[in-house]
Amino acid sequence: MTSSRFIITVIGSDRVGIVARITTVMANFNVNIVDISQTIMDGIFTMIMLAEAPEESFDLAAFQETMGSEGKELGVEVKVQQEDVFRFMHRI
Repeated sequence: MTSSRFIITVIGSDRVGIVARITTVMANFNVNIVDISQTIMDGIFTMIMLAEAPEESFDLAAFQETMGSEGKELGVEVKVQQEDVFRFMHRI
């Protein structure tokens, strides 16, 4: 089985339920967390995850849209980028 890996970033004002709701969307799309870092800096919630999903039947565009919508409801910004695109954009 092959997989598709991507980076998920979540940033915004801290509130109860961010992790629960974001990870619920991930579970609904059969997305696995490979690595995660999360912190709260002076009331600002930040989380970055390396995640993967099976390539067969995975709809990245639908996942991105659903994650973005969930983020809007939570008042946070959620971005989902393919791992290779993220690494290319953030290289030195």
